[in-house]
Amino acid sequence: MTRHHAKSFFFASYLLFGERRKAAFALYAFCRRLDDMVDETGEGSAPLDLKARLERARQRVAEVYLPMPELAAPGLESPAQRLMGAQEQCPWNEGEFAALKHCIHRFRIPEQPFQDLISGMEMDLTKHRYATFEELDLYCYRVAGVVGLMLTPVLGCVDERAVAHAADLGRGMQLTNILRDVREDLERGRVYLPSSELASFGLSEEDLRAGRVEDRWRNFMRFQISRARAYYASAAAGLPYLTGLGSRRMVRLMGGIYGDILRVIEERDYDVFSARAYVPDRRKLALAVAAMVRPAAVMPLSAGDARGTLLPTGFQG
Repeated sequence: MTRHHAKSFFFASYLLFGERRKAAFALYAFCRRLDDMVDETGEGSAPLDLKARLERARQRVAEVYLPMPELAAPGLESPAQRLMGAQEQCPWNEGEFAALKHCIHRFRIPEQPFQDLISGMEMDLTKHRYATFEELDLYCYRVAGVVGLMLTPVLGCVDERAVAHAADLGRGMQLTNILRDVREDLERGRVYLPSSELASFGLSEEDLRAGRVEDRWRNFMRFQISRARAYYASAAAGLPYLTGLGSRRMVRLMGGIYGDILRVIEERDYDVFSARAYVPDRRKLALAVAAMVRPAAVMPLSAGDARGTLLPTGFQG
């Protein structure tokens, strides 16, 4: 599944070994199945049907934590109490789910990131526009930042200081996806770019639909790319906390590949409307070599200063 759906992640995973690599695949499969489960409902599905699917996902996650209540999400009932209300199970592949359980138990991954990820999926079902960056930042944290939190124990880290940096890598990658996929998101009826920030640069949703690349759009994209690079720089600052064999290089390579999408966007004069920006295999290989021989050059510490706070506060997971 990872090889087919996440080519960059699969490529970077060659720098992991043994249980860590298998665990990374198990986590990806869970996230992908969750995303597919939501997509399978289709546009004609009632919101209550979608909500029921995600509620069953929450119950299935609780099942994993029955033998580890100390890692259960705080503020929720115990895993056993939550499972009592389950009427049917989610349609996960049992082999993949067994791998997920093994991964969570082996590396003692807390439950909260999984529950926050489901909350992010709920946002995607009901929210198609974002007024402010604070709203978008919460979304980026829930659908991508938490994946960094899931992976942190797998990569050989128990230091709490790594948490913010791990979340920032996911948030930077999600923001990169949003900047790359403006046209595709419009076609699906979604605009993730904050309307208040578009307005501050003199842009509107109609301008996005027109797909014109002019100075207003270039300035807006420069600002957003600077913000994304600041997230990658924060992730780079957290690398010393990782102790697993190959973990630092794997994270550098993953961040480097995604960060390189920003370079491609710049080379195309910020035109994300006519074609999708991507990093070719030859370039990925060059980044992999650089991650081995000149790691500081891949996902460097220096970056712009246009960024938000590290972790969102004042919300319930």
